[in-house]
Amino acid sequence: MTQDAFTTETGLFSDLHLNPKLLNALEALNYVKPTPIQAQIIPHLITGCDVVGQAQTGTGKTASFALPLLQNLNPQDKRKPQILVLAPTRELAIQVSESFSTYGQYIPGLKVLPIYGGQNYSSQLQQLRRGVHIVVGTPGRIMDHIRRNTLDLSALNSVVLDEADEMLKMGFIDDVTWILEQTPSQKQIALFSATMPPSIRKIARKHLVNPVEITVESTSSTGENIEQSCLITKGRDGKKEALIRILEAENFDGILIFARTKAETIELTEYLCEKEFRCGALNGDIPQEQRLRIVDQLKTGKLDIVVATDVAARGLDVDRISHVINYDSPHDTEAYIHRIGRTGRAGRTGKAILFLAPREKRLLKNIERQTGCSIRLAQLPTAKAITQRRVEAFKEKLTAALGEDCSWYETLLHDYCQEYDIAPEKAAAALASLMHQKKPLLMKEEPKQQPVRNKKEARDRVASIQSKDDSPRKQGSTRSRKPEPGMERFRIEVGFDHGVTPGNIVGAIANEADIDSEFIGRISIFGDYSTVDLPYGMPNNTLKILQKARIYNRMMQMKRENQLHGDLPSPQDRKKRARRKPSKNSSSARRPSTH
Repeated sequence: MTQDAFTTETGLFSDLHLNPKLLNALEALNYVKPTPIQAQIIPHLITGCDVVGQAQTGTGKTASFALPLLQNLNPQDKRKPQILVLAPTRELAIQVSESFSTYGQYIPGLKVLPIYGGQNYSSQLQQLRRGVHIVVGTPGRIMDHIRRNTLDLSALNSVVLDEADEMLKMGFIDDVTWILEQTPSQKQIALFSATMPPSIRKIARKHLVNPVEITVESTSSTGENIEQSCLITKGRDGKKEALIRILEAENFDGILIFARTKAETIELTEYLCEKEFRCGALNGDIPQEQRLRIVDQLKTGKLDIVVATDVAARGLDVDRISHVINYDSPHDTEAYIHRIGRTGRAGRTGKAILFLAPREKRLLKNIERQTGCSIRLAQLPTAKAITQRRVEAFKEKLTAALGEDCSWYETLLHDYCQEYDIAPEKAAAALASLMHQKKPLLMKEEPKQQPVRNKKEARDRVASIQSKDDSPRKQGSTRSRKPEPGMERFRIEVGFDHGVTPGNIVGAIANEADIDSEFIGRISIFGDYSTVDLPYGMPNNTLKILQKARIYNRMMQMKRENQLHGDLPSPQDRKKRARRKPSKNSSSARRPSTH
């Protein structure tokens, strides 16, 4: 592969030879200076070169390919798509399509179509018949349209593979290869990936012609413009209290809160709404139209907080997001990087706060080691600080109200004070107290538990805590623990030797079998295999799907662990046998069971 010829970064977008319509769009967005990846990649794509770009999320890579491809577009011809962008998730597909529309807002008649699963086929077919210039989609739905002959790629001149490593992890790499084989032989390809595993390099060697390789180095995988901190929280109530204190103490514009399960997003959203925060939830169970509406409300300021799962938030790019809070800890370092990449994007500043239980401190060290970034251990805002913020907010409301016509209320209070011989200050204090009955301005600090003074006191305290614990810890290693009630254990033929992480396993199962991550139980990873606990009674057709699913291009070959030794019947087979009631005279009724 050729080396990068444009080694000097340009100072302004106007230096990159973009046409006036694109420069006008950038000026409307207040974009003046390109990011490093934009400065290096835009000149190559304008000249028609194939490009391999390696950069972390949040570096501005969407503009680095959208601007030059829009420059080379023929807006008069929309009969067949000229540009195809493949993205791993529908959220990213929507975000990329919106970026194309925004950057091309002054190009007359520009048509951009996002195509993804979960959306009505009829609307996609209708727009394809009318003609579009650019198609941005997920591999599965793009394949469906190609096979239905509803998407004609014969006029393509450019293909973009965005977040190629994510498509690899989600098992789409074979689909991507198939789609590329359906495109014209003469075309420009731009491949973007945060990492470059062998499978991605193989695609580059096979399908790209003398590509320019551009790697944007950063001192930290998580970005210098993100202030990172960590809070050690204890228990469910402790996490909620910590969250409320942070929301009250921090000056924020928009906040994205990450929860691990869909149920948690709903529960936490309802809790925050009860606390009078403007909040919405994003997860895979929420209909697409509602999800788009929630994102739009976050963008326009109708919502200040969104609680989301990892999958639902992927590709979310909202300028207002000033804070990312990891309410539930991420599965691994890579998930953490993607989460906090929703803030501090393309030169903006942001804050990232990580909640960890005391037993999860090892995760903090892993993140610091792998990102090369130090994460500050923070303390909860004090009750005094919260009280001060509440008082300041109250005074601001009071000052704003004094600017309005309050004459009727003034007369009412004057008459009340005269009638009951009450000082005006006392009446005003009583009104303030009524206003803040649900959340008093004065926050009292809970008394701290005194430190233990000797071993006997320590043992007594531990015994007291354990007596309140409804689910005492089970002894033994993870390998020997039995699945929880209602769960059964499965074995998959991918392990540490193949570089797999719990996040990879959860992602593969959730995406391939449409199983909510909250129903995925304990995961144990060993050398060449792993085990995972899933709901008891999984249908055989779902199991077959998971057997063929891939992680890091290896088939999972999932099997029930209890069938590995003795070929025991599946739960479905046992249910069928239970329904067969033998007659009283049959020999099988007299024969003792062998199971």
